[in-house]
Amino acid sequence: MPYKDEQLHEEKVFKDPVHRYVHVQDRVIWDLIATPEFQRLRRIKQLGTSYLTFHGAEHSRFSHSLGVYEIVRRIIGNFTDREHWDNGERLLCLCAALLHDLGHGPFSHSFEKVFKLDHEYFTQQIIRGDTQVHTILEQAEPGFAQKVADVIDKTYEDQLVVSLISSQIDADRMDYLQRDAYFTGVSYGHFDMERILRVMRPREDQAVIKYTGMHAVEDYIMSRYQMYWQVYFHPVTRSAEVILSKILHRAKYLYENQYTFKLEPFHFVAFFNERPTLDDYLKLDEAVVFYYFHLWQEEDDAVLRDLCERFMNRRLFKYIEFNPNQQMKDYQELYRLFQETGIDPDYYLVVDSSSDLPYDFYRPGEEEERLPINLLMSDGSLRELSRQSDIVDAISGKKRTDHKLYFPEDDLRSLDDGPVKQRIMELLHLDEPWKGARNHAD
Repeated sequence: MPYKDEQLHEEKVFKDPVHRYVHVQDRVIWDLIATPEFQRLRRIKQLGTSYLTFHGAEHSRFSHSLGVYEIVRRIIGNFTDREHWDNGERLLCLCAALLHDLGHGPFSHSFEKVFKLDHEYFTQQIIRGDTQVHTILEQAEPGFAQKVADVIDKTYEDQLVVSLISSQIDADRMDYLQRDAYFTGVSYGHFDMERILRVMRPREDQAVIKYTGMHAVEDYIMSRYQMYWQVYFHPVTRSAEVILSKILHRAKYLYENQYTFKLEPFHFVAFFNERPTLDDYLKLDEAVVFYYFHLWQEEDDAVLRDLCERFMNRRLFKYIEFNPNQQMKDYQELYRLFQETGIDPDYYLVVDSSSDLPYDFYRPGEEEERLPINLLMSDGSLRELSRQSDIVDAISGKKRTDHKLYFPEDDLRSLDDGPVKQRIMELLHLDEPWKGARNHAD
């Protein structure tokens, strides 16, 4: 039997808190899970710094990737023998689902922003490069690695395959909403996935939802909306991300200015130079980053030392609501006052913004244009979701943005009394605790 079609002698299962079991029958999938590149995902948290807000959020990209694979396995099991579905794409779908997050770095999106990286680019590099993952995929079929990379790049010719992993109602989102809700302990991310899977149908270029399942999809979209604002954009998590980002910026700045570290940051040098190779990328995980942050608490540079101590011991910045359209003069004044006190505003006075678009339909020419969720009506026609659902129509195309101003309240309160301190306290509302920064455990 060809390796591509080889089945395990006995089905393997992973016990999973979200899906109960993750089932593996294909030899290719089992071998991919065992590669160093996939095992590395055990050392990358799914939710970055959210564990500092929700103490249970310690789950990994590894468990999420298995979950996405399991959902896709179930979807295509329901698709078998249906019109528009080519069962020859089965293994491709499973591999793309399993490997879709392979290129995430430590602390994922925060890390990417600082070093101008793209995890999807590195996912494709791992799949196509000199890796064990690539060897296994090519052993399955010459050119198979490129096919998997194309699915993740959303350029694969069969867009139905792409839609299962990347769309507005895909296996990726269905897993992370439930998994993140479970590990953070919130109720927002729960929805009736069983119902959605039962009413999902293959079409030529995307999976659609039978109209009888519309209410389950409404619930899914509202769950996503709530998760973003109650979990993913939680202001305390954003405070930790701000400090994390400033640590990396500071370390890069010191390196570029010939600062002598007590221990040369070997693992970061390629990133500081903005020329990381695939090997450099794969060697860096969160365990390595924590090691350096631990050491940098003893550095001579006061800013790096303080920021690392804050991050490692959860001494986070406080925040107030901030409207950049109305409060830029206040920010500019605060920037100057921070400089007068000797507190570097480039590291200790930070505006952070978050925005989300819970659902949108196709808008030609716009940035990040989205394919809609389509309902399959009883007469066989397709109808865009927001045209059938009043609930979804109410939030379609509505982008919500939130701005916060972060600062070290403890350092400001310890300043010597005087007009400068008093003015800072007024601008940040620290003289009115009930209007000012919330406790960082909220």
